[in-house]
Amino acid sequence: MKPLNIPIVALGPGSQTGSDDEELIYPDLPKEMNTYLPPPLPEPEELARAPQALETLQRIFEHLENSRTDTTARFIDVSGLDGPQRELLNQVLGEGEVSIRLHGEDEWLIQESVFAGVWRVSHPASKLDRIEIGSIPTAVLEHGLVGAAPALAVPDQAPPDGVINARMLLVELAGKQATYRSGAQPHVINLSLLPHTAEDLGYLETTLGQGHTVILSRGYGNCRITATGVAHIWWVQYFNSVDALILNTLEVVDVPSAALAAREDLEDTAVRLREVLEAMQ
Repeated sequence: MKPLNIPIVALGPGSQTGSDDEELIYPDLPKEMNTYLPPPLPEPEELARAPQALETLQRIFEHLENSRTDTTARFIDVSGLDGPQRELLNQVLGEGEVSIRLHGEDEWLIQESVFAGVWRVSHPASKLDRIEIGSIPTAVLEHGLVGAAPALAVPDQAPPDGVINARMLLVELAGKQATYRSGAQPHVINLSLLPHTAEDLGYLETTLGQGHTVILSRGYGNCRITATGVAHIWWVQYFNSVDALILNTLEVVDVPSAALAAREDLEDTAVRLREVLEAMQ
């Protein structure tokens, strides 16, 4: 019988080349994650001095309980609260993961509380100070796109030297942005997975421009979300613990999901706020 010539491929321990002392190199990932911590509860005498703050917390809870059926905007004006009332409210709400700034001529300052989906919204020009319950404050949708170009115009002239992929990406973005409708599925371009140069990034930044909304989410590492100068096109960047960029995307969407409180977040918030209110009784 003629022997079969079957090549043998070495597998298993001892079959790999290289020194046993060599270490695999992994990118640095975020090492800390922000998690919910119950807020410090006020003393009974503090509660006695701040009945309006306690009433406000109860109204927040009622809005959360009705969130499954009530789709209208849910606002609570707290601009009239005095010092003790405001201090207790701030103590219980605390500061959560997401901060938002709408800058320019009409500035809005927004901070999520430790209860996901419960936002403190401030408009310094009008002295407005309110609490809003929902996935994202309405000010982001109503004022965040003011001044943005309604469509992306891809330059006709040839791009600068060193640009290899940016023009094709702009054509893709322009097509998706032109057909995008509010509430539709987002279109995401992951720049981290595409070959690109520093000139590509510079050309994209120059062509897209800068909008008036900046969102910082500090859940797992840091996520910086910036509105471009074109409506519904956002730049989303994730950084690790040493502030190195680990994910870089362009998204065509109303607001990127990294900034939104999901329905599950609102349901968890209702449970947590109920526990806090029960402990304060």
